[in-house]
Amino acid sequence: MAGKLTGSGAGILLVTANVGSLFEDPENLQKPWLQEFYQTVQAHRPHFVALHCQEVGGKNYEGSMMHVDSFIKELLSSDAMRDFSRARVYLDKNYKSQEQFTALGCCYFLHDSLKNIQQFDFKAKKFKKVIGKEVISDTLMSCSMLEKEKFPQHYFPECKWSRKGFIRTRWAFADCSFDLINIHLFHDASNLVAWEKSPSVYSSTRQKALSFVLDRISDQRFERLPYFIFGDFNFRLDSKRVIESLCSTATMQTVQANDNDAVDKLIFRESDNDHKVVLQLEKKLFNYIDQDVFRENSGKRLFEFDKELSVFKDRLHELEISFPPSYPYSEDCSQAKQYMNTRCPAWCDRILMSASAKDLLVKPENEEKSTTYDNIGPDVCMGDHKPVYLFFRLTSGAGKHTNKHKCCVVQ
Repeated sequence: MAGKLTGSGAGILLVTANVGSLFEDPENLQKPWLQEFYQTVQAHRPHFVALHCQEVGGKNYEGSMMHVDSFIKELLSSDAMRDFSRARVYLDKNYKSQEQFTALGCCYFLHDSLKNIQQFDFKAKKFKKVIGKEVISDTLMSCSMLEKEKFPQHYFPECKWSRKGFIRTRWAFADCSFDLINIHLFHDASNLVAWEKSPSVYSSTRQKALSFVLDRISDQRFERLPYFIFGDFNFRLDSKRVIESLCSTATMQTVQANDNDAVDKLIFRESDNDHKVVLQLEKKLFNYIDQDVFRENSGKRLFEFDKELSVFKDRLHELEISFPPSYPYSEDCSQAKQYMNTRCPAWCDRILMSASAKDLLVKPENEEKSTTYDNIGPDVCMGDHKPVYLFFRLTSGAGKHTNKHKCCVVQ
């Protein structure tokens, strides 16, 4: 499956996917999801695939976690992945441990042609050769091949436990080594609260959690390496500013709850044009009159309101986005391109990297279409999140040797 290796180095495919929907309705969603994933692998023919999943087991994980094993078994045994003879799968499924449960899943697939790839043992503090296929879930907390942490409880809004945290793994091959971090940050619990000020209180919570992760993976315990951090960041558009832009000619009506003075609903109407409703906003309702604004030209009109990453501009880098907001898509298989009216569409799912990691990517001028940053299944229902992927080839000789065993790929 993997293409002949050129001087540009190994092909790397990084994918982030919030898979919660797949376990709520596995009968209708899993097969098309897997087909689109396989097609992406076959189209780019990578040597190494890293699939980072969030919400493993679904939103109602107590009733849906049973479907996870069959999903992973299909991934590992599928004909589309037959040339990936080595794999490592790490699943956080222990929902009975609230203090530790993150519902994160990390799946790594190594192509036959990739020789001497090694993974870091965080306890032994050395790289080890990867042989065969392993799925680890029950012993995840004691597994030394990864670092897993849940955010401190005081980070959680209202101090309620949530499935948010990160997992780090470390890899060495193709003359370089780097960290891969799977992350899931806090969501917006209420559209009304998110609208109150700019930036929103939720944005500040995500900023604090992401800073925690960046500090943790760059501390003094281990050698600092280039890193790719990809997952569901839950980054949202600046709600107050985007609503002001979308409803610039509208008047706002406030509807209060019957039993108190709290705002229950906001209704924005055109000043003329028969006072047509432009937007209805409730805690879990974002019903805008024209969804095309989020789809046309990949939603570029709204890029100026995507500000949460700017705080980290000196630490994190991202390639240019050329796909529409990745969330919240309809979970109705007949409405693959339609957004649900629960939240303002946003680029929640991202692949970010350190400056040193960005240097590992072959520059586009060196090889035509060497790098692609896009979503998976734009025309197919993939659940409420469209997976996002980054494909690139490693720059020859880039990166840092961390051991004496030079890694290579058969040409």
